[in-house]
Amino acid sequence: MNKTTMYAFALFFITTKDGKKAMIGNRVRNQRKKKGYSITDLARAAKVSKSYLSYIERDIQQNPSLQILSKIASALDTSIDYLLGQQPEEPVKGTPKLDKEWEGLFQKAIDEGMSKDDFRDLLEYVKFKNWLDGKENIHNGGK
Repeated sequence: MNKTTMYAFALFFITTKDGKKAMIGNRVRNQRKKKGYSITDLARAAKVSKSYLSYIERDIQQNPSLQILSKIASALDTSIDYLLGQQPEEPVKGTPKLDKEWEGLFQKAIDEGMSKDDFRDLLEYVKFKNWLDGKENIHNGGK
């Protein structure tokens, strides 16, 4: 059985180690909650409609495409294999841990009332500022 056929078969249901059926929606919802995302947060990050994501989580939509699963897995920093039950636990990604200074800065921002949306806005501002700085360097001959 090739990998595509295996995915197609696994898309209908997932069988866990103990033989119980675990739907894809349960894994998506559990991973989303573990990451602290609302359904709106995940829909935005995965670029999937909120209603479609809700259908997946509630097992109304039991056969999402691999493209949709890929978007969701990426937004949750996990793999399609995990969502399909091919990996019993969340895979460990190669992301470095935050050092104490970063943890302190994040905690201070949270304590001061910074929301996730505020942080996203700040990230967009930094991207925009870096873009402007890059344009300025081009106009100044790279200086």
